[in-house]
Amino acid sequence: MSLAPLLTADPVIQFHAIGALCAVALGPVAIYRKRRDMIHRVVGYIWVLAMVTTAVSSFWILEFAVIGPFSPIHGLAVLALWSIWVGMRAIWRGDLAAHKATMRSLYWNGVMIAALFNFLPGRRVNRSVFGEHTELGLYVVAIGGTLLVLRLLSGRKFMRRLA
Repeated sequence: MSLAPLLTADPVIQFHAIGALCAVALGPVAIYRKRRDMIHRVVGYIWVLAMVTTAVSSFWILEFAVIGPFSPIHGLAVLALWSIWVGMRAIWRGDLAAHKATMRSLYWNGVMIAALFNFLPGRRVNRSVFGEHTELGLYVVAIGGTLLVLRLLSGRKFMRRLA
C-alpha cells in the first residue's frame, strides 16, 4: 500500500479525494446519530460541504472520459448535488422523514457506489491500495456491490444482522 498515486496526482484530484474521504468518514455520524442535536447539525453541514466539494471537483477530473469529457461517474455527481438540494430543502421545510430518507440514500447509493468505482483497475485508489495487483480491486467491487444489492433487497434487516 502506497499513497504515492494520490500524492503525485493533480491538485484537483487530491482536493476531490480529501472531500470524498471526509464524506465517507462523516456520513455515518451524520445520518445515524440518534440524537438530532448540535453535533448532528455541525457534522451534517460538514458532511454536506464535503459532498458538494467532492461532486463539484469531479467535473475537473477527466481521466476516464466516455461521453465527451465526462464519464458515468459524473452522472453520480449531478445526482449527488440534486440529492443534497432535495435533502436540505426537506429539512428547511420541516419534513424530517424526507430529509432522513434522502440523506441516507445519498450516502449508501451515492457515496458507496462512487467509492466502489475507485477500486476498478486503473484508478488511483486501486493503485494506492493494491499496488501492482490492481485486479484485486475487482473483488472489492464485487463484494461491495453484492452487499449494496443485498442491502437494497432486504432493507434494514440485513444491516442489523451485520451490526
